[in-house]
Amino acid sequence: MQAILRHNQTNYTIDFSKPLDISLSLRGDDKNPVAWYLKAPRIQPVQEGNWVGKVSKGGSVNFNNIYFNPHGHTTHTECVGHITSEYHGINESLKTFFFSAKLISVEPVKSDGDEMITKEQLKAHFREGEAQAVVIRTLPNSIAKRSKHYSHTNWPYLQEEAAVYLRECGVQHLLIDLPSVDREEDGGKLLAHKAFWNYPKNTRFEATITELVYVPSRIEDGFYFLNLQPASFENDAAPSRPVLYKPEQI
Repeated sequence: MQAILRHNQTNYTIDFSKPLDISLSLRGDDKNPVAWYLKAPRIQPVQEGNWVGKVSKGGSVNFNNIYFNPHGHTTHTECVGHITSEYHGINESLKTFFFSAKLISVEPVKSDGDEMITKEQLKAHFREGEAQAVVIRTLPNSIAKRSKHYSHTNWPYLQEEAAVYLRECGVQHLLIDLPSVDREEDGGKLLAHKAFWNYPKNTRFEATITELVYVPSRIEDGFYFLNLQPASFENDAAPSRPVLYKPEQI
C-alpha cells in the first residue's frame, strides 16, 4: 500500500508495507531495559483457584497480567502532565499521530563526568522548519540498548539550551533513545523537560517527549514521516510504538 503526501509544497510517496519500527518491546524478564531503579516488568498468567491462564499448563486461554512502568520499562510518550501538579494526560495532548520527522545521530560530549547533547550539535544537524519531530539516536549505537539496565549509570542527557533550541525551531515531538532527556540525578530540576515544554511560562500542552526508543543502525539519518501512536492510557505517559516511513520525493 502506497500513499502520496504533500508537505511544505512538496509531494512524497511512502510505502506503508515498509515500516521502520523504532520502539522497544516489553518483556517480562531481566532482558527488558530498566531505568529509575525499578525491577524487571512482570508478565504472569492469572491464577484463580485451580485455574491458570496458560494453555501449556492446562488453561483454556493465555490470560496474563502485566506489571510495568511506562517511564522505566519501555518506549513511552509523555506530555507536560509528567511534571505538573495538576493532571494533564497524554490522550488530551496528542490527538493527531502522523508527522514529518528528521532522524539525527549525535555522539554526546563529555564534560566533568557527564555526557551531554549540546545546542551546537543539534544546530549542525537540524534547522528551523525542517520537521515537526526530531528523533535523536545517540552514538555509539549498540544493540545492547535493547536490554540495558540504566539505573545508576548517569546516562547522557540534553542540555537545557539544546531543548530550548528545538522548541524555538518549532519541534513539537522529541524522541530520544535514552530513559530521559534529563540527567539521571538532577535534584528534580528537569531542565530539558521544562525548556522543551516551555513550562510554566507559556506551556506547550500539545508537545510530547518520547523516550527509550531504539533506532537500528541500518536506518540512515535523514527525513522521514513518523507515525507516533501511544496506547490509550489516561495517564501522563503511555507505552508507544513510533514507526518511521522513508519517503520518496516526486
